Amino acid sequence: MSHTTPEALGLDPAVLRDDLFEHWNRKDLQMLRLAALQGFSKVTEPLEALLTILEGCPGKQKGRSHTLGHHILMEFQAWMKEHPQVTLSSLPEQQVLVLQHRALSLLTDIQPSFADTLINIYHLNSIDLATLRLHIARLQALTCYKEAAVLSIKLKLQKELDLEEVCVPLILQNKLPLAESFVTGHSHLEKQLVTLLDSWCHPNFSVEEIRKRFPRLSLSKQCMDQIQPKMLTKQVFRLMEKFNIDQGLCPNALHKRRLDSLRYLMYARFLERSMTEENWSDHVQFVVADDLELQINLVEMLVKNCGLQKASQWSLRYNIPRYRLPLGVWETQQSLPPDLQQICPSDSAQTEEWMSSPSHCQKFYQAPLTKDKVHFVDTPEALQKCRKIVLKEGGIVGVDMEWQPTFGCISTQKVALIQLAIIDQVFLLDLCANGFCQHPDTVGFIRSLFSERNVLKLGYGMSGDLKCVSATWKQFLEEPLKMEGILDLFNIHQKIQRSKVKRTQNGPKEVLVGEDSAEKGLSLLVQQVLGRPLDKTEQMSNWEKRPLRISQIRYAVADAYCLLDVYSVLSSNPAYFGLPADLRSISSSQSEKSADKKQKEKQAEQMKQECQGAQRVSPPRSDMEKGLLCGEKPSEDAPPLAPQQLRVVCDNMLQGLGRYLRCLGVDVIMLENTDDHRKAAKLAQDEGRVILTCGQPFQSLRSQVGEGRCLSLDCSEKARDQAVRVLRHFNVQPTPSDIFSRCQACNCDQYVAVPRKDMIGMLKQKGFLEDQDATDHTQQQDEEMTPSVSSDIPRYALQCQWAPLSGLDPDTLTFPGGEPIQLHTVPPGLLPRIPLFYVCTRCGKVFWEGSHFGRVLSMFQDVFHITDTDSAAALVPAAQHD
Repeated sequence: MSHTTPEALGLDPAVLRDDLFEHWNRKDLQMLRLAALQGFSKVTEPLEALLTILEGCPGKQKGRSHTLGHHILMEFQAWMKEHPQVTLSSLPEQQVLVLQHRALSLLTDIQPSFADTLINIYHLNSIDLATLRLHIARLQALTCYKEAAVLSIKLKLQKELDLEEVCVPLILQNKLPLAESFVTGHSHLEKQLVTLLDSWCHPNFSVEEIRKRFPRLSLSKQCMDQIQPKMLTKQVFRLMEKFNIDQGLCPNALHKRRLDSLRYLMYARFLERSMTEENWSDHVQFVVADDLELQINLVEMLVKNCGLQKASQWSLRYNIPRYRLPLGVWETQQSLPPDLQQICPSDSAQTEEWMSSPSHCQKFYQAPLTKDKVHFVDTPEALQKCRKIVLKEGGIVGVDMEWQPTFGCISTQKVALIQLAIIDQVFLLDLCANGFCQHPDTVGFIRSLFSERNVLKLGYGMSGDLKCVSATWKQFLEEPLKMEGILDLFNIHQKIQRSKVKRTQNGPKEVLVGEDSAEKGLSLLVQQVLGRPLDKTEQMSNWEKRPLRISQIRYAVADAYCLLDVYSVLSSNPAYFGLPADLRSISSSQSEKSADKKQKEKQAEQMKQECQGAQRVSPPRSDMEKGLLCGEKPSEDAPPLAPQQLRVVCDNMLQGLGRYLRCLGVDVIMLENTDDHRKAAKLAQDEGRVILTCGQPFQSLRSQVGEGRCLSLDCSEKARDQAVRVLRHFNVQPTPSDIFSRCQACNCDQYVAVPRKDMIGMLKQKGFLEDQDATDHTQQQDEEMTPSVSSDIPRYALQCQWAPLSGLDPDTLTFPGGEPIQLHTVPPGLLPRIPLFYVCTRCGKVFWEGSHFGRVLSMFQDVFHITDTDSAAALVPAAQHD
């Protein structure tokens, strides 16, 4: 028998690797596939050869499906299906361990199919837990927190790891969804995550203590914004509902939510004056409950907003200890006569008249019904009579619901009242009546009402109503309602708002300014169609308190009956409102646009991720520009403005609008989520800005600034459409050169250009790049630079300022203002492709050439003022932070 020669042992994996590299460099994927399938059959140890090849792939695997390593791994997986005899179990145990450890070292890739395939081929779940934990710890030490978390989930290591070590860095890097994925399905971890977030809601919480545990973790302003108490409270409540966690485990978030609700109630009652005394009193008692600290907060706020007498009355109601009372309250208590020492309930439910005053009737829509046409339904017998009338075949019913406002203190809200309006009467289903809500006849009637296709049900924004229906009747979660014969006028209202048809009266304006702009939702639709809005004073009532006041009943009736009147007018002349002849076709026609809608939403989400934050900037505008800030649309001969000349402050309800305007070069300050609306007025006064807002704040804000300097927009519109309206209103003519001329994070218009070589040095200096990686990237700079990426200063150079790189502190890598470069946002894999980075000198955010420019240009193509030069320049990519 002859000896076996080295050649007979099979193909050398290094030779196969070089062959595959050659096909990859030539971009010949078909030959790469063929060479891989043939090569794997020729090597002696395919499982070992695969690792040798993957280990030799240039650069790290960065989770992109088009990397060479990913292609090779996918081809090997296909090859294994044709060769089932190649398995790990056929190898000696010691060899298996060696291969598993090598495969594990490749798992810094978080591309799902790459990691899953390696785990499956090499049975990495079977490695001893100590080794797996050590690998995760190594990734964390390298600040690869995202990769560590994803890999932990794939290897099912959640119970073996310290939750805070895994999740805290993710939360601080604005990756809470990944932390959620880490704990989902493990109830003890779910509770641990939620209670952790709740502990951060405590007033004495300091993020600096957390940062000391993770000193290499660099946090952006955007990340810091997400761990403010208001945002954390929102997340805690969302996760409590998602994981079905008892509120008692989250006292800090609950207290914060109640305190915020109390502040809102004070604002609504004493500053905005949009809430009646009785409604305010009901809500205050619900929000404050038996929390002594909140009771004290209430008394302190009352002292500031309305004086010592009312503060003293409420302090007596809650029996607050003398030593906790604000200055002067105890003395006022002693001087109050007996009849003022208690807060007496209103008796308006008995004395109020059904008919409103003439001035009220002239100002607001009124349901054309007398009181005897309004029927309370609170027994099975009354429900039977209601059923026969309401479910009459061919009928039209206006459907509305009311529930107790909880201001987010309780996640689920149950329906208290259902209004059913037909042409000559209204039925009020009183779900607070004893035993009526869960009676089988009531549940059966609700099912029949929504499933009867021959009865047209009219509603407005019915998704919110149906959510409360599901919270009220759990049986509808187990067996969902069958929805037939439903027409949501919200969809029709959106169609009217988008319509290009010009109406001479009572029609929606492009920019809602003046008295009418405070209206929104159904009230706005009623005003546009019927000429008068709804009176929403009782909207925020205590709908669970009985008996209901006359004003509450009148409001409930009008809310349902107006749907019939609106539908009647729209049906009689649909073309006038830009609607098709068959109004029922509008809802179904929406599906035809779903693909386009999803694409727009995707673009909007991409922009949202790119454009975050807010800062103060620049001096006031000139008097000439102030003259353009009027309530009507500027005339066509008004001089056009460059985006840099328009300076606005966006209310925190319009942050999406603010990000779009800033993207186009407009000077925008955006209020933070925690800011009071009144801050907008101060900024407008101090810096000559225009306030952009929506909803009720408009009424109070416009009185604090000059005529035409506070504009209200339609909240139901997409942020992109709002931006277009604002640009056209002020005759702003952006050009492609204006895109990204301001930092999307902080509104600054000054950048510094950082060449790749300097960026590599900075990354290495701060430990974000290993020595070998730095050497590899430096060697690859010239030969691997993508030809289509320009190293010149970007197109918006003329629209912003450029600072010298010499202004950067070489030791701390901070700008004169004190902000460090956000190096943690620069993926090392970008370095071979990007020759020049652009860094904001105020916040340190890093940008580079990418595809985001094209998306913005596409989204706003109808408002850009494009010259021949711009058309040519549009072929060049512009800056993007990926």
